[in-house]
Amino acid sequence: MKADIAMHKPSPPRKRGPIAGMLGRWAPAFAGVTGRGARLPAALMLLALGGCGGGGGSSTSPVSGGGTGGTPSTPATPASVFTKPAAEALTVAEVQGVIARAAAEASARRRPAVIAVVDRVGNVLAVFTMAGAPTTATTRANPNGNSDVEGVSVPAGLAAVAKAITGAYLSSSGNAFSTRTASQIVQQHFPPSANTVGLEAGPLFGVQFSSLPCSDLVARAGVGSPLIGPKRSPLGLAADPGGFPLYKNGVVVGGVGIMADGDYGFDPEITDIDRDDEEAIALAATTGLDAPESVRANRISVDGTLLRYSDAGPSDLQSTPASAPAFSTLAGSLTPIAGFYPGGVLAGVAYGSEASGIRNASLAEFNHPDAYILSDGAGAGRYPVRAGTDAGDVTAPLTAAEARALLEEAFKIMARARAQIRQPLDSRAQVSISLVDTRGAVLGLVRSPDAPIFGIDVSLQKARTAAFFSGPRAATELAAVTTAAGGADSNVRDFVPRTNGFFGSPAFLTGSFAVTARAIGNVSRPFFPDGEAARPPGPLSRPIANFSPFSTGLQSALIVQNLVQLLSGGDPRQCTFLPNTAGGANRLANGIQIFPGSTPVYRGSVLVGAIGVSGDGIDQDDMISFLGTYNGGLRLGTAGIGLPPASIRSDQVQVALTGGALVRLRFVGCPFAPFLDTAEQNVCQGI
Repeated sequence: MKADIAMHKPSPPRKRGPIAGMLGRWAPAFAGVTGRGARLPAALMLLALGGCGGGGGSSTSPVSGGGTGGTPSTPATPASVFTKPAAEALTVAEVQGVIARAAAEASARRRPAVIAVVDRVGNVLAVFTMAGAPTTATTRANPNGNSDVEGVSVPAGLAAVAKAITGAYLSSSGNAFSTRTASQIVQQHFPPSANTVGLEAGPLFGVQFSSLPCSDLVARAGVGSPLIGPKRSPLGLAADPGGFPLYKNGVVVGGVGIMADGDYGFDPEITDIDRDDEEAIALAATTGLDAPESVRANRISVDGTLLRYSDAGPSDLQSTPASAPAFSTLAGSLTPIAGFYPGGVLAGVAYGSEASGIRNASLAEFNHPDAYILSDGAGAGRYPVRAGTDAGDVTAPLTAAEARALLEEAFKIMARARAQIRQPLDSRAQVSISLVDTRGAVLGLVRSPDAPIFGIDVSLQKARTAAFFSGPRAATELAAVTTAAGGADSNVRDFVPRTNGFFGSPAFLTGSFAVTARAIGNVSRPFFPDGEAARPPGPLSRPIANFSPFSTGLQSALIVQNLVQLLSGGDPRQCTFLPNTAGGANRLANGIQIFPGSTPVYRGSVLVGAIGVSGDGIDQDDMISFLGTYNGGLRLGTAGIGLPPASIRSDQVQVALTGGALVRLRFVGCPFAPFLDTAEQNVCQGI
């Protein structure tokens, strides 16, 4: 269908409270677009009238968000504002105690289990298989037919490790999330229930496909420094209850995961209380190393809904954890896993140490005393700030000075921002920030001291997603993927004609628009508009009958062959089969991400890179990337880098529903009451 042309001024973005804002929303173009039952025709409107990046309106403050104009200068070193986590780590005796307590509860329930323990950066410290435990687990099958990674049999140890890593990676000193929490925030409705059909998708919809074994960012066991993290998770992040974080003195030191029933699934119904053996076994294991109650997920709300930490409590345990038998008496054995765990019981590494692979940056490496970077375990940064590598594709790639300015300004915004998913209230936001060029090459990666680990890989996914879908080669490179992923419907290249048909134009995948992860998320939901249960899916999603957390659409189709490689004994090194760039890199080497938190970076009207942010609420992530890009451009004066022109941002794209109603995509969404040092509101408007 031929694209239409229309004149349109976008409506202002919806604002949320400081905690509720984690659940990203996108606004209809005008009232009346939320009616049920209409079918969706394909119609893309390329709009001629520019709008603001935040969704509309104007601002009298040219330095919204704290930016400054003028000529470029070397900024003074900011003052420290974050508390660095204490150096805590699990000992061998503590790891043995975790296993013994889990085994005692499993024995009391007559449910022999595979028990995995990891440290904060994902080093697998032990995998213990009780006598009689299942040897395999199966990802939850779809009754309408499996696609992507539904119904796949995997070694039970891999499932247990993924659950342990999830508990460790999603948590921090300010929030403790479990795999049950993950289940709540990754499904097609939030909160997930038969009673919530019509609500939007979970705020971290798609996060399960991160920290994948194919990611080029995550470290591999036995490669390089032995304890360097973050380590890869064999199945990404888990939504199957039975994984919890472990704490010492209020500091995250690792996680524990249990696989005992052979079903690697999720909880689709939040209104009841499950009696889950795996969750009870994992809870018993945490005794003495359990998360502080003040930061558990059930103390954190999203859009007025309290998150869920555990359906099991101490009174549900059938054993006495304090009286668990000695580790040496347990019936079972430690189970090595090739590429993940060499065997034996290992001590954890203290997060923040050079050996952990994540440490405080020197001021020469990054101009902020609170900045943490990824290191190689031997003193060198893994992703030092550098210039763009895409000179063959871009006339004037990002310079090292520009890359530094963008990252430093984004870090400053984060340091002022009010956290959304941390306790106590009015804590500072803590995130990971990645910058890439148009080829997906990392030009710098920095984080705050206590940002959750999952955000490292996710921030890079978000940056690459924005750069890829804003660039001119998305359609060509997706169409060039020839490896079928689980059947014809899973084939990556099929998403190109599906997207062109949805929009009635090839423009969306050929660089006509500046696209964010939020916009890609808009068209990656099993209903479009999101949550409208009577409507067809977005073009990058699976239809609802085929959708599950194991089959989201393009996101999962891109990486499924890498899971096949892993289960066949291989060691996948990049997540997609896109053709490599002229520089030999892959633009989506760790996959894509489909929840908000990125901004493409332009020099005038030319794409030169993208920033991705992840860690402390998706609206905060959007704001940090958006204002960091804006302020980075201001700091450099006339250098010309910064936000894309308003006229080409994704919020200029409207889709027509049956009956003539129009719904626009989003660019970014910024939170209500965003800063701790000012009462300024609407900080993304008019920019």
